[in-house]
Amino acid sequence: MGKASTAADVKLASHYDSLRNTLLQEKYANRLNRPLAFWALQSDRRLPTAFLGRTLRDLLSHSFDELAATAGIGRKKLEMFIKLLVRATKEESLDASLENLPGADEPLADGHDESGRFDPGRVSEMVWMKWRETVRRHGIGGEKLGRLAPSLQALPSVVWNTPLSFYLDRTLAEIRELKTHGEKRVAVVLEVFHTVHEMLSHIDAKGDLAVRLAPRTIVAAEEFMAEARQRGTPPTKEEIEQRLAEPLLQQIEIDAGETVAKLARGRLGVGMPAETVRNQSRALGVTRARVYQMLEECHNVMSIRWPSGRRQLDEFAQWLDEVYASAEAANLLASLRELLYPLKFDSVEEHLSSEQQDSEETASAH
Repeated sequence: MGKASTAADVKLASHYDSLRNTLLQEKYANRLNRPLAFWALQSDRRLPTAFLGRTLRDLLSHSFDELAATAGIGRKKLEMFIKLLVRATKEESLDASLENLPGADEPLADGHDESGRFDPGRVSEMVWMKWRETVRRHGIGGEKLGRLAPSLQALPSVVWNTPLSFYLDRTLAEIRELKTHGEKRVAVVLEVFHTVHEMLSHIDAKGDLAVRLAPRTIVAAEEFMAEARQRGTPPTKEEIEQRLAEPLLQQIEIDAGETVAKLARGRLGVGMPAETVRNQSRALGVTRARVYQMLEECHNVMSIRWPSGRRQLDEFAQWLDEVYASAEAANLLASLRELLYPLKFDSVEEHLSSEQQDSEETASAH
C-alpha cells in the first residue's frame, strides 16, 4: 500500500497518529516492549501478520506511510492493526479520547463477552500473562487443574492431576501447539485461570487473610460436619441427608453427569427411593457390571475434588459412634463413605504407596 491518498487512507493515518501519541505517554511505557500479538485474539481475522512479532516501541517509531508500505499489509490489515493498538490502550480502562476510533466500542479483551459470560475467544496474550501472574503471586501453582475446573465433564481425566504450574511459563500460542491440547481443553484451562484471577486479583497475597479454593458443595459439607461436632448433639438422618449427602451428590452431577448422580441417589436413597443395582441395571438396559463401573465415577470425582474427604468422613463417623447417633444416621453415612471412597480402593492406594516407598529405598541404596 502506498502513501495515504484516499479519504479512507487519510482517516487511518489520523487514527494511527492519535494512537501513537496516546501509547507513547508515560502510563503506557510498560507495554511498549510487548509484541503486537499480545493484543490479538483467536477470533480475529485479517491480522497484520508482518507486525505481530514486532514490539509496540518498534512499530510506533515508524510513520503510518512507512508501515503501510510493508509487504503484505493492505487496508484491511491496517484497520485490524488500528484495532489492536486501541486494545493496547484499554487493557485496564477505556480512554475517552479514543471513543471514535475503530474497535473502541468492543469489550475489553479480558475473557468476557458482551453479556459478561466467560469467552475463551476473548483472551489475549496480555490478559493471559496477567492471569498467570496472579497464580504465581499467590503461590498456588501446585493446585491441580481438575480440582479447580468448573466441571470435570469438560476435562479429560488424563489432565485432572495436571498442576497449574505446567502452564505458567507457556504463552497461549505455545499451549495451543501442544499435541494433547485441543480447543476444548485449552478453553477449560483458560476458564480455570480466569476464575482464579477473578477471585484473587484484588487480594493481597501477603495479607493476614487467605482465600481457600474449593467447590462450594465441598465447603458446605465440611461446614456442616464442623458445625455438628461443635454443638455436641448427634445429627439426625435427615440432616445428614440434606446437608452432607445432598451437596456431595450435587457435585457428582456437576462432574459425572445426571445419570451417574441418579444412580448414586438410588444407592443411597437420597431424594428418591433406594434401589438395588439389579433394578438399576434393568432400568438402564445395561449389565450390573456397567452400573458398578458408572458408580466408580463417584470415587474418581471425589479423589480429585475432595482428596481429604475420606479422612474427614471417617473422623465424622467415629464421632457419631461416640455421641450415640441413631442407627439410621450412621448407616446413611456408612453408605455415603462406601460410595465415595470404596474400601477396595484403600488397598490399591496402600499398594501403590508401598511400591513407591520400595522404589525410593532401592534408589537410596544405590
